[in-house]
Amino acid sequence: MEAQHLSKEVISPEGELLILNDVSLSIAAGEAVAIVGASGSGKSTLLGLLAGLDVPTRGRVVLDGVDLTALDEDGRAGVRAGRVGFVFQSFQLLSSLTALENVMLPLELAGEDAARNAAIEILQRVGLGARAQHYPSQLSGGEQQRCAIARAFASRPKVLFADEPTGNLDQATGARIIELLFALNSERATTLVLVTHDREISEHCHRLLYLEAGALTNAEDWRRN
Repeated sequence: MEAQHLSKEVISPEGELLILNDVSLSIAAGEAVAIVGASGSGKSTLLGLLAGLDVPTRGRVVLDGVDLTALDEDGRAGVRAGRVGFVFQSFQLLSSLTALENVMLPLELAGEDAARNAAIEILQRVGLGARAQHYPSQLSGGEQQRCAIARAFASRPKVLFADEPTGNLDQATGARIIELLFALNSERATTLVLVTHDREISEHCHRLLYLEAGALTNAEDWRRN
């Protein structure tokens, strides 16, 4: 993945607001990278641009050899369907679907023949096999996040994006989610790109990218022995 000179501006009542300013970066296959910085520094905006959920005002994003910024929304959705998983801080599970149906949905949309079996397998992997027929309202916060992770990993994406994956969880539940994310990352060689304030998550990552006032100010590269 490569981002080249990304800038993002929005119109506010006070005029134009610059959220990201000339951000360039590259992320290798299989890396785990944490995007960190103060609230309002542009982290979630950058994550959305890298995932093709939004488009920059200037610059380009190349994901797995595809220039996302050259595509319309349908084109970007097609790229995401085959390559990208996304875990939202607020889970974004469909309330009218069971845990199993939530995980099956992206598989069915991608035309997976064995969507049900694949969804059951990943739900069991995240410890929700016995909760497959429960609706999101019947699941705890940690269970909902595990379901969201199962949905994101079910299609075996090349890249998983996660926005504050432990932000709404207590410390013990958050620790289990971290363990699960990096176990799946290791097993499936999935590239992880995470926005987080959680120091424990950042300590699991290969690299930290620091944003300050919309600019990439520093990068710390380190690898665990």
